[in-house]
Amino acid sequence: MNPTGLDLPPLLAAFVFGLMGGAHCIGMCGGIMSALTFAVPPSMRHPARMGGLLLSYNAGRITSYMSAGALVALLGTLFSLSATARMLLQVFAALMLILMALYIANWWKGLLKVEAVGRRLWRFIEPVGRRLMPVVYIPQAFALGALWGWLPCGLVYSMLAWSLAIADPLQGALLMGAFGLGTLPALLATGLAARQLSHLIRHPATRSVAALTIIAFALWQLWTLTAHNF
Repeated sequence: MNPTGLDLPPLLAAFVFGLMGGAHCIGMCGGIMSALTFAVPPSMRHPARMGGLLLSYNAGRITSYMSAGALVALLGTLFSLSATARMLLQVFAALMLILMALYIANWWKGLLKVEAVGRRLWRFIEPVGRRLMPVVYIPQAFALGALWGWLPCGLVYSMLAWSLAIADPLQGALLMGAFGLGTLPALLATGLAARQLSHLIRHPATRSVAALTIIAFALWQLWTLTAHNF
């Protein structure tokens, strides 16, 4: 079954979801990528090394997304989800996108209450990640990325709703992997051009454009769900 509610193959839909969510990544995670880049000693910031470290960060991050997708989909196998329940999960994913967009643009901060659910786990993970800084080796970068993937994030929660609906651990992992690949261009660009983009990322106009892009994608998903179910 297609858990996305969109007229696209599930993996392609997940990739597009991540690509559109790249606006969120730039708005909310760009600062993290900049911090990781600047933590590398200046003498070691040549392009080949930085490219390898950034790819490793993101490989670790996507691996943790896939693990979470498999676990949540496994949970989905324990329940017999009705068509209505699956549709509600799709609506939840779209509404989470809208909440996230409002947060990025500083229009409303309600998303913080939702992301607070994951902060309890993050309190235990974050100190471990800090001990890996500054990152100068590939395995170190992968490990930090694998921890970073558990950072509380409304965009990830939206995708996990799709994994829950699909109720197949392998497909849940692949869905989250496709989503992670979709977020990759924005985060790699932010990491490689951290200094140049740091002011742009914080600019209200950038955040507003990112928010409107995400809202447009969410409305497309809701419109498609409405067309298919009513």
